[in-house]
Amino acid sequence: MAKRPEHLNALKIAATFIGTIVGAGFASGQEVLQFFSAFGIYGLWGILLATVLFFVFGYMILSIGRALSATSYVEVVQYSNGKYLGAIIDLIITVFLFGALAAMIAGAGAIFVEQFHLSAWWGTILMAFLSLFTVIKGMKGVINAISLVVPALLIAVLFIAIYGIFRSPITFADMNVTNGLVGAAPNWIVAALNYASFNLVIAVAILAPMGANAEKQSTLLWGALLGAGGLGLGVLAIYFSVLSNISEVASIEVPMIFIASLISPIIQIIFAIVLFAAVFSTAVSNLFGFVSRMTFIDQKYRVWVIIGTTIAAFAVSQVGFSALVTYLYPAVGYGGFLFFAGLLYAWFFKKDFTKSQEKQT
Repeated sequence: MAKRPEHLNALKIAATFIGTIVGAGFASGQEVLQFFSAFGIYGLWGILLATVLFFVFGYMILSIGRALSATSYVEVVQYSNGKYLGAIIDLIITVFLFGALAAMIAGAGAIFVEQFHLSAWWGTILMAFLSLFTVIKGMKGVINAISLVVPALLIAVLFIAIYGIFRSPITFADMNVTNGLVGAAPNWIVAALNYASFNLVIAVAILAPMGANAEKQSTLLWGALLGAGGLGLGVLAIYFSVLSNISEVASIEVPMIFIASLISPIIQIIFAIVLFAAVFSTAVSNLFGFVSRMTFIDQKYRVWVIIGTTIAAFAVSQVGFSALVTYLYPAVGYGGFLFFAGLLYAWFFKKDFTKSQEKQT
């Protein structure tokens, strides 16, 4: 078997892991509001649980992908969930990747309308072209692009979050406001499970083949640990920022941009650009994952598959960002529980096979 490339280090894995997940919902603060801040103090336990799940299942996906020398996520899904259930989960993930790509393109249009006061067409067209040209360059292009975006994204999110916390420290009144909020799930445990689930369903598309490109197993461990830690830190910062300004942002679509606007109009514009970059990182991951699934199509037609997928997603994006996210994400999150169960089964009951495959690599 060919020697694995050595250019993939733990930091690149971590950055790609983070970049795959921090799309429009994360960076805007809306996901954190719905899944964590809405549950008040219990949201902290939810963040801890979600972070642990990101690490555990992220590492499992990377490791199984490495053991199988996976070229797409479908190999990991079929290995962990079997032929028939795996086929159902494969279909769910494939549809979700396409739908999430359309949602990201639509989200870019919404940013251009709300923040730059330009036509949504400019945002959707720009996002579609950027995603297309990045994915055409292959996995290396995707990883390099996301690795450049993530540091700036995390710095911006932490800066806005810290400002929001110091501007308005959390009070008992803020906690009381959360009692009247309706979260994305019945309680903080289900919310954390669902949040980790739908995000990992997105991430598996790039984590599985990325695991196959790592030279050492320890690289995967540190990559998963740093990636999950970075995600947890980002969610925690946004959680406190949103909670400390909960009376003002509870009914706002993009809480973080509102908080940024309190600093200055320039900071607001800068954060809008950062939010666009966050959407880009997730859109690229979704497009790459969807195209990599099309293994039944000859590689010589890969460019045309990328172009065709982007055009189709652009067309679907006209439905609108909020409509796509409202119905798509929660349903896939619950469906992702089946994938979680399969990963756990494969990890504990197929361990000998996985180990033997690793030795061959």
